[in-house]
Amino acid sequence: MALDAPQTSSMSRTAMRAELLDAETELKLAYAWRDQRDEEALHRLITAYMRLAISMASKFRRYGAPMNDLIQEAGLGLMKAADKFDPDRGVRFSTYAVWWIKASIQDYVMRNWSMVRTGSTSSQKSLFFNMRRVQARIEREAMAKGEQLDGHQLREMIAHEVGVPLRDVEMMEGRLSGTDFSLNATQSVEDEGREWIDTIEDEGPRGDQLVEQDHDLMALREWLGDAMSKLNDRERFIVRERKLRDVPRTLESLGEELNLSKERVRQLEAAAFQKMRKHLERHGSEVQNLLA
Repeated sequence: MALDAPQTSSMSRTAMRAELLDAETELKLAYAWRDQRDEEALHRLITAYMRLAISMASKFRRYGAPMNDLIQEAGLGLMKAADKFDPDRGVRFSTYAVWWIKASIQDYVMRNWSMVRTGSTSSQKSLFFNMRRVQARIEREAMAKGEQLDGHQLREMIAHEVGVPLRDVEMMEGRLSGTDFSLNATQSVEDEGREWIDTIEDEGPRGDQLVEQDHDLMALREWLGDAMSKLNDRERFIVRERKLRDVPRTLESLGEELNLSKERVRQLEAAAFQKMRKHLERHGSEVQNLLA
């Protein structure tokens, strides 16, 4: 559950008052947690570097996410870092934790930016978080040189700078142009409450088409039922088991039940279909259209 504002403020104050760990103490705490699962050591390690997590979370406020949620995600990243940290590698925990904190916050921002998946590959994530900064720098440099860049040139330069395909830049530009909005939102005051969803064309069949389909289906069922009545009991049984079941039976299983060979069942089936086709021919092209 997300932290509320008072809790966030309290956490920030607590983090600023937390102890500063020297390299030796940090290493002892990391070993105690990894080798002995000492929860007190883990608590000291997390508390000492919570100020780092909060500082990094504040850098992502421009993406519109609540600060308390960003801090919570940063804290989760910090805990993941503590759980996976290997003190034998000779790296300071703070250096290692930065990557986990950043990854956790970025994943949260991208999950909540839009209902549409904004990016999944590493290059797309890099583009999401660097595109505006790179674009602003390119525009400043062009302006300093007295150059005028059109939209296509700018996108090409961004793609080259970030190292991604041009199509990714074009896609991300559209996604970053605005967040999601509700289709139930009204278009304007003048439209007297008309919602955007009212402008979307219904791709389903119209009422007259549904009525016509129902009529044709009833006629087809009547004709097929009449054709089935012209078959003898064994032929009707074979047609029903072979064509009217959700899972059609095999010729072998029908042959075993009727004490006939597989080939004989196939012949009876073909003969039954021939009788039905002959009976349905009197309806002419209407049947062909319905069965198309």
